[in-house]
Amino acid sequence: MRVEIWSDIACPWCYIGKARFEKGLAAFAHRDDVEVVHRSFELDPNRAKGDTGPVLEMLAKKYGRTLDEARAMEAHVASNAHSEGLGYRTDGRDHGNTFDIHRLLHLAKERGRQNELLDLAYRANFAEERSVFDAETLVTLGVEAGLDETEVRAVLADGSAYADAVREDEREAAELGANSVPFFVLDRRYGISGGQPAEVFTQALEQAWQGRALQPVGGDAEGCGPEGCEVPQA
Repeated sequence: MRVEIWSDIACPWCYIGKARFEKGLAAFAHRDDVEVVHRSFELDPNRAKGDTGPVLEMLAKKYGRTLDEARAMEAHVASNAHSEGLGYRTDGRDHGNTFDIHRLLHLAKERGRQNELLDLAYRANFAEERSVFDAETLVTLGVEAGLDETEVRAVLADGSAYADAVREDEREAAELGANSVPFFVLDRRYGISGGQPAEVFTQALEQAWQGRALQPVGGDAEGCGPEGCEVPQA
């Protein structure tokens, strides 16, 4: 079975959803027969490269909230992340264009190190004091993931490298009806949106393995789209 996951490194629910999916996969009896492929999805594709800014200010502006309300939104996400054993900083993070990260993830896929790089990038973005929108940080992360430094630098220096692969992923996401992430597709037959609980993923994997039609399970789950991430209502 193949599971494809569309996500963006800037999406906190993708970070959390990946952890929940992996817990759900670990509880699936046929987990060793599942191939997981990560696909590209940019939440803010029109943002200029190099245009970065504080996440809290971006949230406040996007949702018309005060900075204190933006901090409360981040605290909600942080609580979900911590419940999955993930680190999450609510202050000091930045936000920017993720196209270069997606291009580098395609190189990592070719070299069999995609999952390693994705985990490192998520951790750097959400839990550590490292900006994933800085080229030298991306070089460091690529090397930590097991990629060749010369190859990493060459991809980052050539804006066309893997650009078509990123755009193809995004085209396929649109064809599949994915307008928010994370978005999970099982054997190109069944789709699951949002950072669902681990048991929902286990159930979906079992249904897909047995070839049954996938019924809606688990209800709505939080995710991120071009207009922003889910906002908890007071």
